[in-house]
Amino acid sequence: MDRILLSTLVYRSPEEVFPYVQAFTNYPRYTEHLEDVTVHGDGGVGSRYDLRFAWWKLTYTARSRVTDISNPQSLEWRLTNSIDARGEWRIEAEPESAPVGEETASRVYFEAVYDPHTADTSSLSLPRFVSLDWVIRKVQPKLVGEAETVVERLVADIEGRRRPVELKVHETP
Repeated sequence: MDRILLSTLVYRSPEEVFPYVQAFTNYPRYTEHLEDVTVHGDGGVGSRYDLRFAWWKLTYTARSRVTDISNPQSLEWRLTNSIDARGEWRIEAEPESAPVGEETASRVYFEAVYDPHTADTSSLSLPRFVSLDWVIRKVQPKLVGEAETVVERLVADIEGRRRPVELKVHETP
Protein backbone atom coordinates (compact mmCIF):
# COMPACT_ATOMS: atom_id res chain seq x y z
CA MET A 1 0.00 0.00 0.00
CA ASP A 2 1.17 3.51 -0.79
CA ARG A 3 0.40 6.42 1.49
CA ILE A 4 0.22 10.20 1.24
CA LEU A 5 0.04 12.19 4.47
CA LEU A 6 0.35 15.92 4.57
CA SER A 7 -0.79 18.72 6.82
CA THR A 8 -0.94 22.46 7.15
CA LEU A 9 -2.13 25.13 9.55
CA VAL A 10 -5.42 26.91 9.02
CA TYR A 11 -6.17 30.00 11.06
CA ARG A 12 -9.64 28.82 12.09
CA SER A 13 -11.08 26.49 14.71
CA PRO A 14 -11.89 22.83 13.89
CA GLU A 15 -15.60 23.73 14.04
CA GLU A 16 -15.08 26.32 11.30
CA VAL A 17 -12.85 24.05 9.17
CA PHE A 18 -14.90 20.84 9.23
CA PRO A 19 -17.77 21.95 6.95
CA TYR A 20 -15.23 22.67 4.20
CA VAL A 21 -13.68 19.20 4.24
CA GLN A 22 -17.16 17.66 4.36
CA ALA A 23 -18.36 19.62 1.30
CA PHE A 24 -17.17 17.22 -1.44
CA THR A 25 -19.13 19.17 -4.06
CA ASN A 26 -16.64 22.05 -3.66
CA TYR A 27 -13.65 19.84 -4.48
CA PRO A 28 -13.63 20.59 -8.24
CA ARG A 29 -12.55 24.14 -7.25
CA TYR A 30 -9.48 22.70 -5.57
CA THR A 31 -8.05 20.59 -8.42
CA GLU A 32 -8.04 20.91 -12.18
CA HIS A 33 -8.43 17.17 -12.75
CA LEU A 34 -11.72 16.70 -10.89
CA GLU A 35 -14.41 17.71 -13.33
CA ASP A 36 -17.62 16.85 -11.51
CA VAL A 37 -19.03 15.46 -8.24
CA THR A 38 -22.41 13.72 -7.97
CA VAL A 39 -23.80 13.26 -4.46
CA HIS A 40 -25.92 10.34 -3.24
CA GLY A 41 -26.90 11.13 0.34
CA ASP A 42 -26.95 13.95 2.85
CA GLY A 43 -23.18 14.22 3.44
CA GLY A 44 -23.24 11.99 6.52
CA VAL A 45 -21.90 8.48 7.06
CA GLY A 46 -22.93 6.27 4.15
CA SER A 47 -23.16 9.15 1.66
CA ARG A 48 -21.69 8.23 -1.70
CA TYR A 49 -19.92 10.47 -4.16
CA ASP A 50 -19.12 9.93 -7.84
CA LEU A 51 -15.99 11.94 -8.57
CA ARG A 52 -15.26 12.24 -12.31
CA PHE A 53 -11.56 12.85 -13.05
CA ALA A 54 -9.84 13.57 -16.35
CA TRP A 55 -6.09 13.69 -16.97
CA TRP A 56 -4.20 13.41 -20.22
CA LYS A 57 -6.26 10.94 -22.32
CA LEU A 58 -7.74 9.20 -19.29
CA THR A 59 -11.10 9.59 -17.63
CA TYR A 60 -12.13 7.87 -14.46
CA THR A 61 -15.06 8.04 -12.07
CA ALA A 62 -14.07 7.25 -8.51
CA ARG A 63 -16.94 6.17 -6.32
CA SER A 64 -16.37 6.96 -2.68
CA ARG A 65 -18.37 6.47 0.48
CA VAL A 66 -18.09 8.31 3.77
CA THR A 67 -17.32 5.61 6.33
CA ASP A 68 -17.04 7.60 9.55
CA ILE A 69 -17.50 11.14 10.81
CA SER A 70 -16.38 12.56 14.13
CA ASN A 71 -17.40 16.18 13.73
CA PRO A 72 -15.29 18.36 13.92
CA GLN A 73 -12.24 16.08 14.17
CA SER A 74 -12.35 13.69 11.22
CA LEU A 75 -14.04 12.40 8.12
CA GLU A 76 -13.04 8.98 6.76
CA TRP A 77 -13.79 7.72 3.27
CA ARG A 78 -13.21 4.65 1.12
CA LEU A 79 -13.33 4.11 -2.61
CA THR A 80 -15.94 1.52 -3.51
CA ASN A 81 -14.93 0.74 -7.08
CA SER A 82 -11.92 -0.20 -9.12
CA ILE A 83 -9.08 0.38 -6.64
CA ASP A 84 -8.31 -0.35 -3.00
CA ALA A 85 -8.10 3.13 -1.45
CA ARG A 86 -9.20 4.90 1.70
CA GLY A 87 -8.41 8.11 3.47
CA GLU A 88 -9.16 10.65 6.10
CA TRP A 89 -9.38 14.37 6.68
CA ARG A 90 -8.35 15.05 10.28
CA ILE A 91 -8.48 18.38 12.10
CA GLU A 92 -6.70 19.08 15.37
CA ALA A 93 -6.91 22.31 17.34
CA GLU A 94 -3.48 23.91 17.57
CA PRO A 95 -4.16 27.42 18.98
CA GLU A 96 -0.59 27.80 20.21
CA SER A 97 0.54 27.91 16.55
CA ALA A 98 -1.61 30.89 15.62
CA PRO A 99 0.57 33.81 14.49
CA VAL A 100 0.20 37.32 15.88
CA GLY A 101 -3.04 38.78 14.58
CA GLU A 102 -4.87 35.45 14.33
CA GLU A 103 -7.16 34.20 17.10
CA THR A 104 -6.59 30.47 16.68
CA ALA A 105 -5.24 27.74 14.42
CA SER A 106 -5.94 24.14 13.55
CA ARG A 107 -3.77 21.56 11.84
CA VAL A 108 -5.54 19.93 8.90
CA TYR A 109 -4.28 16.51 7.82
CA PHE A 110 -5.05 14.80 4.53
CA GLU A 111 -4.24 11.10 4.30
CA ALA A 112 -4.76 8.68 1.43
CA VAL A 113 -3.77 5.00 1.54
CA TYR A 114 -4.02 3.12 -1.75
CA ASP A 115 -2.77 0.17 -3.74
CA PRO A 116 -2.36 1.31 -7.35
CA HIS A 117 -1.93 -2.26 -8.55
CA THR A 118 -5.51 -3.10 -7.57
CA ALA A 119 -6.88 -0.74 -10.24
CA ASP A 120 -9.46 -2.35 -12.49
CA THR A 121 -8.31 -1.48 -16.02
CA SER A 122 -11.79 -2.07 -17.41
CA SER A 123 -13.00 0.99 -15.48
CA LEU A 124 -10.26 3.19 -16.97
CA SER A 125 -10.45 4.49 -20.49
CA LEU A 126 -6.86 3.53 -21.35
CA PRO A 127 -5.76 4.38 -24.87
CA ARG A 128 -4.69 1.50 -27.05
CA PHE A 129 -1.17 0.20 -26.27
CA VAL A 130 -1.06 1.98 -22.89
CA SER A 131 -0.48 -0.32 -19.93
CA LEU A 132 -1.67 0.17 -16.37
CA ASP A 133 1.96 -0.02 -15.16
CA TRP A 134 2.87 2.90 -17.45
CA VAL A 135 -0.06 4.94 -16.10
CA ILE A 136 0.92 4.15 -12.48
CA ARG A 137 4.50 5.30 -13.11
CA LYS A 138 3.20 8.59 -14.59
CA VAL A 139 0.45 9.26 -12.05
CA GLN A 140 2.13 8.38 -8.74
CA PRO A 141 4.54 11.37 -8.69
CA LYS A 142 1.64 13.68 -9.49
CA LEU A 143 -0.51 12.50 -6.59
CA VAL A 144 1.46 14.30 -3.86
CA GLY A 145 1.52 17.47 -5.96
CA GLU A 146 -2.25 17.22 -6.48
CA ALA A 147 -2.82 16.66 -2.76
CA GLU A 148 -0.72 19.75 -2.01
CA THR A 149 -2.74 21.85 -4.49
CA VAL A 150 -6.02 20.66 -2.97
CA VAL A 151 -4.90 21.56 0.56
CA GLU A 152 -3.56 25.00 -0.50
CA ARG A 153 -6.81 25.89 -2.25
CA LEU A 154 -8.87 24.51 0.62
CA VAL A 155 -7.03 26.80 3.06
CA ALA A 156 -7.73 29.81 0.82
CA ASP A 157 -11.40 28.87 0.71
CA ILE A 158 -11.61 28.44 4.50
CA GLU A 159 -9.78 31.67 5.31
CA GLY A 160 -11.29 33.69 2.48
CA ARG A 161 -7.90 34.75 1.10
CA ARG A 162 -4.79 33.30 -0.47
CA ARG A 163 -1.60 33.28 1.56
CA PRO A 164 1.63 31.32 1.52
CA VAL A 165 0.81 27.93 2.99
CA GLU A 166 3.47 25.73 4.55
CA LEU A 167 2.64 22.14 3.73
CA LYS A 168 4.26 19.43 5.76
CA VAL A 169 4.63 16.12 3.94
CA HIS A 170 4.86 13.53 6.68
CA GLU A 171 7.15 10.55 6.32
CA THR A 172 5.35 7.35 5.52
CA PRO A 173 6.44 3.98 6.89
